[in-house]
Amino acid sequence: MAHTDDRLRPEVRAAADRVAAAPAGRAPEPGERLLWQEARAAARRAYAPYSGFKVGAALIGASGRTHLGVNVENQSYPAGMCAERVALGAAVTAGERPSAVAVATADGRDAVPCGLCLQAFSEFGDVTIVCRHGGEVRVFALRELLTTPFAVSPDAAEGRAR
Repeated sequence: MAHTDDRLRPEVRAAADRVAAAPAGRAPEPGERLLWQEARAAARRAYAPYSGFKVGAALIGASGRTHLGVNVENQSYPAGMCAERVALGAAVTAGERPSAVAVATADGRDAVPCGLCLQAFSEFGDVTIVCRHGGEVRVFALRELLTTPFAVSPDAAEGRAR
């Protein structure tokens, strides 16, 4: 639903229209819901003493193996690590490439991967993202959440996912 308040500046109205047109994703298949439940279970082990926002990630590699990650906070906030990138690092270390990743909070509230994590996954193609959005677990193609990933050049993007 687009904003129609004429008092809004055009750029604010455009931003509101983009939010209203946000992707809805699709309902998860049973295996995707199980992956989300694994991520939620992992989230309970997160180290989040500053925010209390415990996040877990469960990533499926091409082999079908699951790799887990949790967020790890630090007093120096930029030194903290998101659960999604921890799971991605574990998968890559094991020689895997991601095909799907589920993200969940310990308390089950909505959580969509941040832009930095989405950009990290963009190195590996159109990864499937399972997360809680709008009060329910939904499945998105990465391209729905990150419409224009950063690339040094179009040629650089061709070297991705190898």
